[in-house]
This record gives sequence, structure tokens and C-alpha cells, in this order.
Amino acid sequence: MLKNLRTSCIAIAILALAAGCGPQPGPSGSASLAAKPAAEPSGTSSKDFGNYVVHFSALATDHLTPEVASNYGIVRSKNRALLNISVLRKVEGTTGTPVTAAVTALVANDTGQVKDSTIREIREGDAVYYVADYAVSSGETLVFSIDAIPEGEAAPLSLRFTQTFYGG
Repeated sequence: MLKNLRTSCIAIAILALAAGCGPQPGPSGSASLAAKPAAEPSGTSSKDFGNYVVHFSALATDHLTPEVASNYGIVRSKNRALLNISVLRKVEGTTGTPVTAAVTALVANDTGQVKDSTIREIREGDAVYYVADYAVSSGETLVFSIDAIPEGEAAPLSLRFTQTFYGG
């Protein structure tokens, strides 16, 4: 029951982000590639890569419930940002199948100062999420450059988005 509750809490957080409570993505690109992909439309929280879809979001950690934050060792604060990435393999007639991936993120503020953090994998039943948290200041814009290489693939799925954080 607790496992289902945690899964539901994460799913609810992701759905809330997709509904407009989350990031306002900006231009796309990759931290590890010289050529940057075209910009993502504003308000998107996923990118289609043919056989895969990468879902992405970033939010202040104070938007997490205390239970979810505690379960995953995340500090709830207006001064902490949480990056959440998931990779789905497209399967006709379904929303897709979660896959494991090698996920890297280069996160910097709009002045180019790089934020340091480690991406962690979280598994909830069949779901697989990649999360990392970062210190942020009120009004700070972070640029997230993500590369995800699904297991068994060689080429990275690269995207870039921005998010401005407001709070304490």
C-alpha cells in the first residue's frame, strides 16, 4: 500500500507539472553535443525521439509532499530545485514502457555558473525516474541540458530547457 502511495505521489507531481504547474521550457540543446537541437515549444514537458519519449520537469522541492520528500531523502525548500527525468519506449496502444537509461545533466544558471548534483535512479514498480536536486536563489533561472541514453542504445536523446524559480 505504501509503495502504491509513493508511486501515486510521484505520478501526481508529474501530472501537476504537465498541467502547467512545472517548468516553462526554453531552447533545446545538449550539454555534451556541439550542435544543439531546435528549441522546444514553451510549456512542454516531454520530447519525442521516434522510438522514445523523454519526460522532464523541474520544480521547487517545497511543492513535494513531506512524505514523498522524506521517502526519497529530498530537502523541501523554496531554495532547492528538483529535476525529474523519465524515458519511455513507445509501445503502440499504450502510454509507453519505462526504460532504464544513462542520464546526465549539465545544470547552470543564466550567468553560466554550473550547479553540482548527482542524478539518482528511483524505481517504483515498473516506473523508472531519474532525479537530482540543486540549490537555487529566488528569481534564478536554471538551464538544464539533458542527455539520456536508453539501455541498449548508443546515441543520446538530448534536450535542453530552462526554468525560473521564485521563492524564499
